[in-house]
Amino acid sequence: MISIIIFILVLGAIVLVHEWGHFIAAKKSGMIVEEFGFGFPPKIFSIKKGGTVYSLNLLPLGGFVKILGEDGGQNENADSFSSKSVWARSLVTVSGVFMNFMLAIFLLIIGFNIGLPQIIDKDNELAAKNIEIQIIAVSNGSPAENAGIKMGDAVKYLKIDGKNTVIGEISTLQNIIESNRGKELTINLKRGSETLEVSAIPRINPPEGDGPLGIALAKTGIISYPWYESIWLGIKSAFSITWEIMKGFGNLFKNLLFQGRIPQELSGPVGIAVLTTQAANLGFIYLLQLVAIVSLNLTILNLLPFPALDGGRLLFLAIEKIKGSKVNPKVENAFHSIGLVLILVLFVLLTYRDILRLN
Repeated sequence: MISIIIFILVLGAIVLVHEWGHFIAAKKSGMIVEEFGFGFPPKIFSIKKGGTVYSLNLLPLGGFVKILGEDGGQNENADSFSSKSVWARSLVTVSGVFMNFMLAIFLLIIGFNIGLPQIIDKDNELAAKNIEIQIIAVSNGSPAENAGIKMGDAVKYLKIDGKNTVIGEISTLQNIIESNRGKELTINLKRGSETLEVSAIPRINPPEGDGPLGIALAKTGIISYPWYESIWLGIKSAFSITWEIMKGFGNLFKNLLFQGRIPQELSGPVGIAVLTTQAANLGFIYLLQLVAIVSLNLTILNLLPFPALDGGRLLFLAIEKIKGSKVNPKVENAFHSIGLVLILVLFVLLTYRDILRLN
């Protein structure tokens, strides 16, 4: 139940910030905002102020903004969305993703100031706290996965012949695993605030590039920075992560077009909920980092020129600017409806696959 509440709060905050961007931009552009809702209907409570209904709804997965004339009608009303210039409508459309990007920057700045987990090397080792050998990936079907080892676990020591060997370097762990192929190892792990022991047998002949145990390792630690350095690092990190996300989406579309399959690393709501739970179990700073990354993912996703997304609406505004007249509202709404159906189908498929992974 706590995990569900955390997931709802995280997703709700990200989507609400997005919708707040649309809301503020619409208000500043002189548009009539009919309703600003937290959550989705059915409605629990509402109050009207300044011509806008502010509502609290039963399904707490984000929010919505209803602007007069956003469906293409009310052209005669000077305060409607459809009556405004292409630039004003574009500003309102893009303001949601802008706020998601700013949210990520804000969270990363806080994170760098508090102390974010980072890869440790010779240059930053002296400034790091809580240095650990952390598992950053677990291969499907590997001895590690079968033993219950999870991404984010930190290896504290290995028990061999009744003796504990403390793990302080990646090479130490790799050498022990390599020299004990086919033999059972007892591994002591730290997962958030709890410690646990698991047993696994490194494979004698693992798949190429997978390793005997099927794990990827990194030496990590917590490094905090002064506030003035945190600002620059937060901005720099947001742009760097965004670029990596863009490359990831590029690979996604390449796989869909040429291989006809959805990449295994792509997750739906259930997968994100699982990641949120794992991050929360590791600690507040990991959850903060995940929220920033999810917010940046939604930024790029919403900017894709696909119907029903903000990027798709920007595409129609660009067409209007080029041709000098509006696209038929019925045609545009039909495209957005089709796009929404396709997105929902994708979400259902991803959710189904996420559930299969849990079993």
